[in-house]
This record gives sequence, structure tokens and C-alpha cells, in this order.
Amino acid sequence: MEWGRCSEKELKDLEAIVGAENLSTGESALGLVSRDESYYTPKIPPQVVVMPASAEEISAILKIANPRRIPVTARGAGTSIEGNPVPLFGGIVVDMQRFDSIIEIRPEDFITVVEAGVGYKDLNKALGRHGLFFPPDPGAAATIGGMIGNNASGVRTIKYGATKDYVLRMTVVLANGKIMEIGSLATKSSSGYDLARLFVGSEGTLGIVTQATLRLAGIPAHHSAAVATFPTLQAAAQAVFDIMRWGFSPTALEVLTADLVQMLNRDRGLGLREEHTLFLEFQGASEIALEEELGAVQDLCQEAGALSFQPGLGIDERNKLWEARYETYESIKHTHPGADPFVADVAVPISRYPEILEYTAEIIRDHGVTGYPFGHAGDGNLHVVFMGDASDEEEWGRIVRANEAIVSRALELGGTCTGEHGVGIGKQPFMEREHGASLGLMREIKSLLDPQGILNPGKVFP
Repeated sequence: MEWGRCSEKELKDLEAIVGAENLSTGESALGLVSRDESYYTPKIPPQVVVMPASAEEISAILKIANPRRIPVTARGAGTSIEGNPVPLFGGIVVDMQRFDSIIEIRPEDFITVVEAGVGYKDLNKALGRHGLFFPPDPGAAATIGGMIGNNASGVRTIKYGATKDYVLRMTVVLANGKIMEIGSLATKSSSGYDLARLFVGSEGTLGIVTQATLRLAGIPAHHSAAVATFPTLQAAAQAVFDIMRWGFSPTALEVLTADLVQMLNRDRGLGLREEHTLFLEFQGASEIALEEELGAVQDLCQEAGALSFQPGLGIDERNKLWEARYETYESIKHTHPGADPFVADVAVPISRYPEILEYTAEIIRDHGVTGYPFGHAGDGNLHVVFMGDASDEEEWGRIVRANEAIVSRALELGGTCTGEHGVGIGKQPFMEREHGASLGLMREIKSLLDPQGILNPGKVFP
């Protein structure tokens, strides 16, 4: 398959669209937009990066690229870890950083209208003044457009769901330059195909999202957090299953292995007991209701074999714990300077979570690799951060094989090859096994909306 390149004339045409100050062909600028948090790199370096400021400008860019089959890759903050925005085959990188406006906040309707380059943390700061927030929380400083592209979720998924549950309407620019308005302001609809859900999670392979109307939630009045420790991962996972089986609704329910807790103690000075650990958080309308819920959860944890249960953490201690949890990935990298990260991300039915945790621990041990399992236990999502030397073929091969074994086991358990990080480059080999014949239907949809295949080529499909 031959990809087109921008001629000098087309580079001038792009410059006329976005302005000379918003276009670069410099090596350093192209290098910055060629990487995300993964170790994946382009097969062909991008030719130019442009920073448009409107859907109309993106439309004009695509009208130049589409006839010539010039690849176009949209980029947000570059926080993804599966190579999702890496421009594999050169072409044009569309940097969305100028799409940074919160257009409207409508507290009375619990919605906001934002541009795709707005950071979700910045959005929540603005929403907080109205007693509202946007619940999906991937931890990294992602943009709304990137979260839509990946269907991002995070620690609060167990209670609030993922990005797909909050996108009501969006503006999308298709490969041929056509600008589409999709969805409505209503919080539910039975009118036709749910096209918004089609674009959420498509990783920029079907169109470039420039604006979105998002559903919001009210900030709860009361919070309560707890830490429970367990002698084995099996016991911790059993407690998670019991908490969910009995109908409790934690806001977050995170599992960390003893090795990871030990590392966080050293890196963050947490002073936690170095055992397999659950972080739990609950939200509610009253402190009394939270106390009753935590009391029942404590009983379940103790029945599962908990070594300790510390409820009612103060706000400072709670914030310190969650900051450490959010920065787990950075702490792991900091603890292994010079090493390369490889991140596994799978999800399984909640009843099989104990099994995938135990299996992962065995795989790390049997393959002789350095790996830290942790995850959003309440929704069956498991992450493993492996650390090694990507230039060492033998060591890196063991890491790759360990990842393949974990993903394969997750699929055998009825799960998915990626719970929230997206397919990108790394999870492509598992797509046919997970989706079977329906992967062909996905290809047909891609061909219908992007017949030239210019939008983020080399992603999602093997």
C-alpha cells in the first residue's frame, strides 16, 4: 500500500489554512508528536504537524490529504500507552491543542459543551464551581478528545461508567472533509443508530472529533475511604467479588500487590502495611449511611481473610493515598530508571478476577520478568506494568510472551484484550480472536467512512 506525501504546494496550502505559526516541519516538533507514553515509534516519520483551530480548518486539511492518500493522525495530550496516536506511516499530524475552549456549562441541564483539546482535569476545575464534575478519570492529563477516542474510564468506572456513557453529542470531521453533527442534548434517545457510540473508542480511525456535549454528575456531599490488607491476592480478589455480589456501590475499588505497596512506600513515603492491599472509596448523601456501608464492607473483608481494615481515613490521608495511586505508573518508572515500560491492560468478568490475578502473579514469576499488577478491581480491569530493556531481545521477548499469556487467559475467561487503554498498536494481534467475524464488520464500517484509509492508519486492525 502506497501512502502519499505532501508536495511543496500542499505544504503551502496547509500553511495558508492554519497560519505559518501553526505549522512545523522541524525535526524537534515532529519528534514530539511521534511518541506517546509507549515505546512504539513511527515506521515512516511524519512530514508535518499542523495546529488547526476549527472544524472548518480540519475539513480543509482533510480535503487536501484524502485525494492523495496522505495519512492524517489526530493527537491530544499523548498520554496513551498503546501507541494510539503514533503516526506510523508519516503524513500529517493534526495537533488538537488549540481546541481548548469550554464553550458552555449548563448546570440546569447537567451538561457542558467543550472542544476536544480541553484537559479533563481543567474541565473538572471549572465544573467544580457549579457543584458538578465529569466522572471518567483516567488519571493521566488526558484531553476530552483523547478520552473519546479511547473510551477512557479509570478508577471511578465501577460507579460511574466510562466516557461512552457521557457523550451526548459531538462534531466530527470525516475523512472526506464533511463536518457532521451527531447525537442530541437529550440524556436518552431511541432515534436511529447510536452513531455517537460508534465514534467513541474508534481511536480517530473513523473521523476527527472537534467538539462534544458531555453529560455531568453532581459532586457528592460526603466521601469515605478505607484501606484493607490481605495475606494473598486470592483473598483480596475474593473480598472484591463479595463486595460487588452483595450490591454495595463503591466509587473506587483498587487492588495493589504487596510488592507494589512496598515500592510506593519507598517512592511516596506512604507508610502502608506492605501486604496485598485494597483501596476503597464510597460516596453518599450522609455520613451515617457511609458509616453503615463501610461497616458491612469491613465484615465482608474480614470474612475473606483481611489482615487489617482501616476505615474513615481523613481527607489529607485519603488524598495522599489517591495521589499515590494515580502516580503509580510514574513511581514504577522512577524506581527503574533507564528501563522501558510495557503495560498490559485486560478486563474479565468480576467473578473471574481472582483467577486472572493469581494467573498474572504466576506468569510474572515463571517468565522471570519484573512486573507490577494492579487495577480497577471493582470492574474486573487489571493492569500490569512490566519494566525491562527493549534493546535486549531476550529480556524483552520474555516480557512480550508474559503479556501474550495474560491477554490470552483474559480472553479464555470471557474478557477483553483491553479494558481501557485501547487497541492502538499493541493489542492488534488479539482483535480477531476476541471479535471473530464481527471484526470484518468493523473493517466494512472503516471502509465506508474512510475508503482511502487515511485516518490514523495502522491502528485497531491487525
